Amino acid sequence: MKPNDNSWVLITGASSGFGEEFARQYAAQGKSLVLVARRLDKLETLSAQLRERFSVDVIVEQVDLSSIPAVIELHQRLRERNVVIDVLINNAGHGLQGPFLDQPLDQSLAMIDLDIASLTALTHVFAADMRARKRGHILMVASLLSFQGVKNFAVYSAAKAYVLRFSDALHRELKSDGVIVTALCPGMSDTGFAQSARQTITPALKMVMMQPQPVVAAGIRALQAGRISVVPGFGNKAMTVLTWATPRRFHQGLMARIMGA
Repeated sequence: MKPNDNSWVLITGASSGFGEEFARQYAAQGKSLVLVARRLDKLETLSAQLRERFSVDVIVEQVDLSSIPAVIELHQRLRERNVVIDVLINNAGHGLQGPFLDQPLDQSLAMIDLDIASLTALTHVFAADMRARKRGHILMVASLLSFQGVKNFAVYSAAKAYVLRFSDALHRELKSDGVIVTALCPGMSDTGFAQSARQTITPALKMVMMQPQPVVAAGIRALQAGRISVVPGFGNKAMTVLTWATPRRFHQGLMARIMGA
């Protein structure tokens, strides 16, 4: 395949979960895709399905996004191929449940590398291109946990708080340059994240768990509408209102119980 100079959607963490669903929904819109993740076999399987079903161009990039040099090299490769990224979906992320001091330090630092440092680097290099063109869209996948510190999710909730506040600031910084930045703050969703994070699924979480399709659709709609952020799901919206309306000792204790902490 020889990429042309039309606009592309770059999706990180595209091999599963929200990333895979973003790929399917954008492919259904006829968008050309750049799928980025570490698991090459899953990316290639997904890309073959999308090409066959939707007749879209798909580029597969196997990248360890926890490496900043790898992020810079990805950006350079795409520029050399004249692939113009109009939509950046910063979806790649990692989380673990458990007491902070019981987690190996290298795992906590790896989470920061992927959830914060890599996202920041990706945003910097691709947003600079967008600003130069006076056009672009960036969706930051944060979390419902970004609104508060949560027991046994100390690093993850803090990392997602960075994503949300970083997105909020860039929404205002880049708007006048024609670049839209939106934060998607999903609650518990059936993406496989809980298993990889070794998270306890409480009865309360089962009640509010959402499927990936409506969460991703809400994120795409919010980005296209130029919104600053979106929280999908009535129960999740109610939790954000509770967070704003109650003292921290109350809503943080409640969230700890809901999250099985």
